[in-house]
Amino acid sequence: MPELPEVETVVRDLRPLLIGRAFAKIVVSRKPLRTKWSRAWEPQIVGQCVNVVQRRGKWILVGLDEPWMLVHLGMTGQFTVRPASDSRLPHTHLVFTLDDGNELRYRDVRRFGSVALYSNRSALDAVFRANRLGPEPFELDAQYWRESLLATRRNLKATLLDQTVVAGVGNIYADESLFEARLHPAIVGASVKSKHAETLRHAIVTVLTRAIERRGSSIRDYVGGSGRKGQMQDEFRVYGRTGEPCVRCRTPIVRIRLAGRSTHFCPRCQPV
Repeated sequence: MPELPEVETVVRDLRPLLIGRAFAKIVVSRKPLRTKWSRAWEPQIVGQCVNVVQRRGKWILVGLDEPWMLVHLGMTGQFTVRPASDSRLPHTHLVFTLDDGNELRYRDVRRFGSVALYSNRSALDAVFRANRLGPEPFELDAQYWRESLLATRRNLKATLLDQTVVAGVGNIYADESLFEARLHPAIVGASVKSKHAETLRHAIVTVLTRAIERRGSSIRDYVGGSGRKGQMQDEFRVYGRTGEPCVRCRTPIVRIRLAGRSTHFCPRCQPV
C-alpha cells in the first residue's frame, strides 16, 4: 500500500499540473472502486477549477472552487496526469479531462482505493475526525508521542501502524524507522524509555524525509503523479531484506510476523 512518502510524491507531482486547471469531462468505468463513484457528483465537478492539492496521512485532497475530492490509493492505486494521446492502461477507472487537454487518471488493479466528493472542506475534515486520524509525523508533539506509547501494551510495530496514533506510516516505513532508532519492533510501547521514544520520533521523520527525497518506493504498482517510479526501494535497510546482511553490522536480517504484518529487523542492532 502506498504510504506517506508515496502519497506526498503524488501530491507534489500533481500540484503544478492541476492547480489552475478546470475539469471539462469525466469518464467512469463500469467496475466500482471501494467507494462507488456517484454520477450525481459529475455536474458538481465539471467546470470547476482546481485550487489546492494536499495530503493528509495517506489521503490525497483536491480542492475545487467549492467541493473537495478525497482520494485514497488503496493497495494498487495510481493517480496521474497524462497526455490524452497516451493510451489508457487497463484498470483505469476514472478519467478527468482537463481544460488543457491532458487527463487526470485514476487506475487501480485491485480496486481497493477510492475517489469521493465532499461538498466543502468542513465535510472532509469531519471524515478525518470520524476516523480519528492521528497527527502528521512531521508535527508529532514529543509529549503526545511519549504519552501515546505509555498508554499502550501493544508492540512498537503495531503502534506505528495505528493511523489514530500517527498518520501516514505503514509497513515499510515502520520497519525502516525502528531500524533507524535501533529499537526492536516487538518492544511494548509502555516499556519504552523517554529517550528511546524521542529517538524513535526523530527516526520516523528522518526516514520519511529520506523516502520523499527519493520519490517513495516502487515495489509493484506505485508511480508518482507524473508516472515516474520511486527509488527508495533501492535503499531499504531492513524491509524486504530477509537473510541479507545488515548494512551496519552484517548480521542477517530477520523476518517475523507482528500486528498481522511481515516485520523485518536486525537482531543485533535492534535487541529485545
